[in-house]
Amino acid sequence: MFFHNFAMNANNVLEHISNNSYPGRGIVLGQNHDGVWIAIYWIMGRSDNSRNRIFTHKDNVLSTEAANPSLVKDPSLIIYNAMRGIGHNIIVSNGSQTDVIYDKLMLGSSFLASLEHEKYEPDAPNYTPRISGYIDRNVGSVSLSIIKRNHTGNTDHHFYRYSNIPLGVGYCITTYMGDGDPLPSFQNEPILLPLKGDMNEIANTYWNELDKDNRISLGLRYDNIVKIINKY
Repeated sequence: MFFHNFAMNANNVLEHISNNSYPGRGIVLGQNHDGVWIAIYWIMGRSDNSRNRIFTHKDNVLSTEAANPSLVKDPSLIIYNAMRGIGHNIIVSNGSQTDVIYDKLMLGSSFLASLEHEKYEPDAPNYTPRISGYIDRNVGSVSLSIIKRNHTGNTDHHFYRYSNIPLGVGYCITTYMGDGDPLPSFQNEPILLPLKGDMNEIANTYWNELDKDNRISLGLRYDNIVKIINKY
């Protein structure tokens, strides 16, 4: 009964994605019903600069690249490594902190400590939060972080760690609550979302739920296999 209610709750909150024209960038971490670890990352865009992107995968790294390099105006916040494997584990984020986490973990630091000096993105007036995630398959846990600007202009760090996660669900954070001007930062604790089916079924489910005008790319890591869906 516990698992049934858990899964039902996950289905209910999928509306944060499907009924939301602009949740922004998003991370989902968890396991499907077969116990396969899943990491999902997607990007969305409203401006031409943000929409001019694709995902590529090479040497165990999922990266954003320009769909048309001649149209890039400012690559600083839109071109980065988004997902990296580190041993059996997985790092994912919406910016340059992917490499920061990787480098610090390689030196023996922790996911939490690696983000200690990170701040929100300097893209006024939105001040986009930095979202990050880590699957530690060695201990069977997922960690999520959102670093965002508070009302005083300072930086708030929020960290979440989950273990003993029921199969078929994942935890999600997005950069925004929805569309707006400025864009409202994500305010909730990580939300529970379903992870039903195999790699293709899960990837297609999330891609189809994202707003068709604003979705840009989605990457899904299924154990050690990576699937990419690019709009352009």
